[in-house]
Amino acid sequence: MDAKGKKILIADDEPDILEIIEYNLATEGYEVITAKDGDEALARARQAKPDLIILDIMMPKKSGVEVCEILRTQPAFKDTLIIFLTALNDEKSQMKGLDTGADDYVNKPISPKLLLSRVNALFRRVSKKDDAATGVLAIDQLVIDPQKFNVTVAGEEKVLAKKEFELLYLLASRPGRVFLRNEILNQVWGNEVIVGDRTIDVHIRKIRQKLGLDCITTVKGVGYKFDV
Repeated sequence: MDAKGKKILIADDEPDILEIIEYNLATEGYEVITAKDGDEALARARQAKPDLIILDIMMPKKSGVEVCEILRTQPAFKDTLIIFLTALNDEKSQMKGLDTGADDYVNKPISPKLLLSRVNALFRRVSKKDDAATGVLAIDQLVIDPQKFNVTVAGEEKVLAKKEFELLYLLASRPGRVFLRNEILNQVWGNEVIVGDRTIDVHIRKIRQKLGLDCITTVKGVGYKFDV
């Protein structure tokens, strides 16, 4: 999980809890902002526009639930991730928090490692949604961005010809699925273009060489598949 550039606001009226959460998140690479009550949490949120907010439910001035309700009515915070910290372990309190618009909750006493894993998991979930919306495929070290017509392996850009890119994207879009030769020809080259089977073989060989990855498997007499 890449924390670079991600901003997190923590609101809790217990200084010790604020300190330990701030330390663990900052160590992970997040930019951390703190608040000690509900009113300060609202002010800091509006000022800093954090990517994620961690709210203690039982806070002075305004509770975490009240803060969450207010923020969710404002367009700027419609998609902001929110985690509740709660000493209330009953299911009714937890459901109320989630119904208010929180994305997750963590029970007190807090385990910093558990909280960090929940934070990272939420950011990964959002990242996957964003990737799905833009058509980006991210598989291990390989990232394929159809909007930018860009392919990287471990952060290093690889230059592929147009048909090589389209062929790679087709196979990588369904890892493990075997694409028949005729299916590949139709989807990459189209019905009106006449090319031979060897054309696919040559393009597959070039893709393997350029990526430096053994990620495309030949299914003899059938077609090809992308292996994770």
